[in-house]
Amino acid sequence: MSLKTAAVVGAGIAGIASAIRLAVKGYQVTVFEANGYAGGKLSNFELKGYRFDAGPSLFTMPHLVEELFQLAGKNPTDYFEYIQLEETCRYFWDDGTRLTAWSDPARFGTEVEATLGEPAEHLLTHLRDSATKYEITEKLFLHRSLHKLSTWFNADALNGYLNLHKLGIFGTMNAANEQRFQHPKLVQLFNRYATYNGSDPYQTPATMNIIPHLEYNIGTFFPKEGMIGITNSLVRLAEDLGVRFHFNTAVREIMSRKGQVTGLKIAPGHSPTSESEVQADLVVSNMDVVNTFRKLLPHARQPERILRQPKSSSGLIFYWGIRKTFPELKLHNIFFSNNYRAEFDHLFHRQDLFDDPTIYLNITSKHKSDDSPPGGENWFLLINAPNNTGQDWDALITKTRQNIIRKLSHVLGHDIAPLIECEAILDPRTIELRTSSSQGALYGNSSNNRFAAFLRHPNFSKEFKNLYFVGGSVHPGGGIPLCLLSAKIATDLV
Repeated sequence: MSLKTAAVVGAGIAGIASAIRLAVKGYQVTVFEANGYAGGKLSNFELKGYRFDAGPSLFTMPHLVEELFQLAGKNPTDYFEYIQLEETCRYFWDDGTRLTAWSDPARFGTEVEATLGEPAEHLLTHLRDSATKYEITEKLFLHRSLHKLSTWFNADALNGYLNLHKLGIFGTMNAANEQRFQHPKLVQLFNRYATYNGSDPYQTPATMNIIPHLEYNIGTFFPKEGMIGITNSLVRLAEDLGVRFHFNTAVREIMSRKGQVTGLKIAPGHSPTSESEVQADLVVSNMDVVNTFRKLLPHARQPERILRQPKSSSGLIFYWGIRKTFPELKLHNIFFSNNYRAEFDHLFHRQDLFDDPTIYLNITSKHKSDDSPPGGENWFLLINAPNNTGQDWDALITKTRQNIIRKLSHVLGHDIAPLIECEAILDPRTIELRTSSSQGALYGNSSNNRFAAFLRHPNFSKEFKNLYFVGGSVHPGGGIPLCLLSAKIATDLV
């Protein structure tokens, strides 16, 4: 008896995880990726002796990665190693205030009290509340499809109903944080977690205060090979399970007949003249759901209400090789804007970049010394940016680059400009081009309203019984942990 076959569109982290889970279920799996590399946003590149992780730089919930090896009967450490971080992040403000967010909540509370005068108990209460939100929502929202009736009639659902008042659905993240904390800098610090799913803390519901739980109560980690180590280890596992990867192979269409998908039309080398067909018993799309429907399923029913939802923010990234080391910086660093509300107003209402942006600076050479030449550092600088609606990005990039250099030079007390040995830039246009993300949005639909969770596409097709969807544009959302969970939810439905 021949094996059932599965075709996966896209080798992003959710596509790879789906391929692994389907292979464990006994499917013969083939993954088709338009780019020449795996990982999607979770990839890397080198420039003049500096190595850069191209996209996601924060690693939380490593058990979701390890689970894939365990499902396959493998020892995770044979493929993938990581360390737990003592520090979560270092925070900097223009007035000279500096704050280290320790991974240990008690130590962080002591630091907050000493630096900002905010009682440590306020912080610890906030983190306990974050843990409570997570415990209520995890099994109900993160591990199950919201679009199946069985999700809403079980013990986990009942627990959710009984504790709905604890989730902060009807207030904003900022309002909840202002009520919790006395010091505006601590409000700003916890408001920033809205950006983890591309949202605005002044609009997104306080339910999103679940996010700090992942960093402080579970922990932050660093893969020993850098973030690319996640991708490389999972590709290796998939190949060991018999999964086949075809890179530089664009999918042109998801074929269907009588309520079922039948396979894919592909174009190796992106050549329309060499288009061919691949038959499959089921298809999983890791492509952005908007482009999956618009480009690959043009004749299917289009779920317009979901596809036309406002998109999340995007990002503007500068990759700089710096010919100097800065002992005051660590792996994760944040340089805050002096007017956070104005920054988000520019981002979501004006579709523009604020002149005083908050800067996220990631330096993997702090833990992996060969990521930069001796005496240097590999700087990954991320600015939250609006999604692509046709802005003059070249002008915005030029202006923002100057603003970043000015801000960092002021806070660090050293002129940064002459230290930049090499540079690469990733903006919403190139994000859209490389990852097929609609409008270059990093997290699919925006989460700026209380019903956002229900405005993401389900992990299955309502029209085709053997078509599934994974990745950051569908349930449960964007970011590495949620993308991995989308693969779990989708393949559990198979």
